[in-house]
Amino acid sequence: MEFDVVIVGAGPAGLACAIHLQNLVEAHNEKSGASLAPEIVLLEKGKEVGAHIFSGAVMDAKALGQLLPDWKERGAPIEAEVTSDKSFYFTKTKARATPVPPPLKNHGYKVVSLNRLVRWLGEIAEEKGISVFPGFPGAEIVYDDQQRVLGVQLQDAGVDKNGQPKGNYEAGANVLGKVTVLCEGSRGSLTKQLIRKKNLQGKNPQVYATGVKEVWEVPKGKVPAGLVEHNLGWPLPGHVFGGGWVYGMGEGPDGGQLVSIGYVAGLDTKDPTNDPHHYFNLYKTHPRIAAYLEGGKMLDYGAKSLPEGGVFAMPKMYGDGFLICGDSAGFLNGMRLKGIHLAIRSGMLAAETIFEGLVAAAAAEGDAADAPMPESTLANYTKKFESDWSRAELWKARNFHQGFHGGRFRGLWNAAWITLTGGKASFFRDNLAGKASHEFYEKRAAPHISKRDKPPMFGTITFDKVTDVYASGTTHEEDQPCHLVVTEPDVCITRCKQEYGNPCQYFCPANVYEMVAPEEGKETRLQLSPSNCVHCKTCDIADPYQIIEWKTPEGGGGPGYRLL
Repeated sequence: MEFDVVIVGAGPAGLACAIHLQNLVEAHNEKSGASLAPEIVLLEKGKEVGAHIFSGAVMDAKALGQLLPDWKERGAPIEAEVTSDKSFYFTKTKARATPVPPPLKNHGYKVVSLNRLVRWLGEIAEEKGISVFPGFPGAEIVYDDQQRVLGVQLQDAGVDKNGQPKGNYEAGANVLGKVTVLCEGSRGSLTKQLIRKKNLQGKNPQVYATGVKEVWEVPKGKVPAGLVEHNLGWPLPGHVFGGGWVYGMGEGPDGGQLVSIGYVAGLDTKDPTNDPHHYFNLYKTHPRIAAYLEGGKMLDYGAKSLPEGGVFAMPKMYGDGFLICGDSAGFLNGMRLKGIHLAIRSGMLAAETIFEGLVAAAAAEGDAADAPMPESTLANYTKKFESDWSRAELWKARNFHQGFHGGRFRGLWNAAWITLTGGKASFFRDNLAGKASHEFYEKRAAPHISKRDKPPMFGTITFDKVTDVYASGTTHEEDQPCHLVVTEPDVCITRCKQEYGNPCQYFCPANVYEMVAPEEGKETRLQLSPSNCVHCKTCDIADPYQIIEWKTPEGGGGPGYRLL
């Protein structure tokens, strides 16, 4: 299948790229009388647009306004406008109010369900004639003999768990274009392949956190629409980056109030038993949070990784035949806890770059008109970014996350300092260097258990991972190859067990990895439940030996988020 533009990932970056490019083409044709008509295809691995998308989310609508100036008139699905900002420092039983730091002042911003917003953008893209293909996961990047990117190869369908074709077997087709735009989200599998092959790494290694979230419906009046509350401290240890939130959304399906509640825990921690889902459960038992949820019902659950490294961890974002956008490129401002507006803006900058390339190609003759867009053309993407407000915003937060590598209070001091200095690390340094998330672990054999004790309020306010996975709507074809490839399984029961106590049984928020206690006369073994996977990529990031490879499963598999 051949197109002009291949976009991988129907999130805010990919959809913004497609919509803005089509808008530019339409305006160009109307003004010049030309008949530029690029074929744009948007590939999405989820069963529908929005199924794999979620965020907190409080959105700065600046970029949405640039993409669609009439977004309000079009009826964009906004849950609430922020009317109240609060911030607390938690101990186990108390909450002390703290001043809201300037980067977290959200008055007038929008509380959104990102998968609702993305579904709405998907409808606009289809109305514009863009080909949107859900259930089409990209498995491999396709190159020509000059190592230029030509497109992507889709994942095979109809293969059994032993790798043998079934009756419905269909080989993954090649989807080719003049330019391929990778908008896969955090730790995108194709992006990871490309960065390795082309040596596109940033100055610093990317570091990540994992966010775990539920949407609840609570009685009216419990959590007012437009409330935005951020909380630090308990239950996280001081050496782990992160914190929790409560956001008041719109009306629920049963007439109550929807509430977004979640927790973020850094994966750059020395603790090999780091468990974001466990911290989230404990967070919900805090008296302040439990009071919000009392009498309510949990409706939806999800988890995802977050690229927290900042500007210095962003990869080279262009090359012959490709661009990288959104979370895949690290467009996230950890200091503001925001990335939607940056993802949209990155997609728009990519669209403007591609549009200029298409106009140039239309004027060219012969092979040049059909060749992959050259690096010299696509380099304009970075040039546009360097002079854009999105770069200026990210530059102010360039040293935010690294400051927490010395612990919570050092990180808070650093955050205050860089707020005053516009992001500068010190009088003498402009870049706080870092290392990859998995390199922070301390070697200390932990108890070899797969299950913790049940938290308080179990079954009413707190839940085990399997119950939460069920709420996420996650499904996979059971009879297919495991998409979580452990390349050296012997390491799991030898070195990893001895040195770290098998962190995978803790960090996974979906209970995919379990160390099964040995039967008599047998050794402990790793048991995988890939059908639980919510596609957060935590395992690919946090495995201490980097022997877990997350690959795309058969199309349509994964979570089925509705309210996140």
